[in-house]
Amino acid sequence: MRKTRLVSLALSLATALGVSLTLAAPAQAAPADRYVALGDSYASGVGAGSYTSESGSCQRSTNAYPALYAAAVKPASYRSVACSGATTTSLINTQLSALSSTTTLVSVTVGGNDVGFSSILSTCVLQGTTQCVAAVQAAQDKARAQLPGLLRNVYNGIKTRSPNARVVVVGYPVFYQLGTVCVGLSATSRAKINEGINLIDNLTRTAAVSAGFTFADVRSSFVGHQLCSYGEKWMHALNFATLGVSYHPTAAGQVGGYLPVFRAAAD
Repeated sequence: MRKTRLVSLALSLATALGVSLTLAAPAQAAPADRYVALGDSYASGVGAGSYTSESGSCQRSTNAYPALYAAAVKPASYRSVACSGATTTSLINTQLSALSSTTTLVSVTVGGNDVGFSSILSTCVLQGTTQCVAAVQAAQDKARAQLPGLLRNVYNGIKTRSPNARVVVVGYPVFYQLGTVCVGLSATSRAKINEGINLIDNLTRTAAVSAGFTFADVRSSFVGHQLCSYGEKWMHALNFATLGVSYHPTAAGQVGGYLPVFRAAAD
């Protein structure tokens, strides 16, 4: 009875003072975002293991940065349609349909396959320095000429389907730490590959900013964890047994390299 009288007194005082008493909100209420992840193998999580059965050859991993973000933040809805091997054209044709006018957050990583990431690396590994440098240079020329327009097509498609969404364009890590003793590719090849990745990231950043999107640059977060670095490697080296994972982030790279950068850009 005493407790009941105290509660009644508190309510009476609140009414007299014009104060509205409400129940406290949960400390970690789920955000209202409706999140859709688009992109290629770096967004689907190739190399990070734990692939979902529904994703098939797209190899969407529960350790990929979009899935990690969704698990941590618990948005109102989450869907990843990122797919290994995706190009800007295939993304437009097969992934944009996942977006709608109610989508409030979009992430996208794409562009590397448009300039031939995988074939370039095969050339570098199998054919030596001269051919490697030539292949990367050809890709750089193609990127300068074509990639801005291809990315603009993707970004315009996102805007059309989800005009009110926050869009985070997520880049690629630079593969090699230079200036270390490292077996495998020559120092010249490693430097040229890094140069090519930096160009793609820089072109992507310019296109993203021009579209009014946020660019999440993961390059600095991978420093010290690249191939040929002395720290824990967050990238898979060439793996002849499982070629598809070569030069992709490990699970540690997704959680330590990608997730913090994306989360900072998305929140």
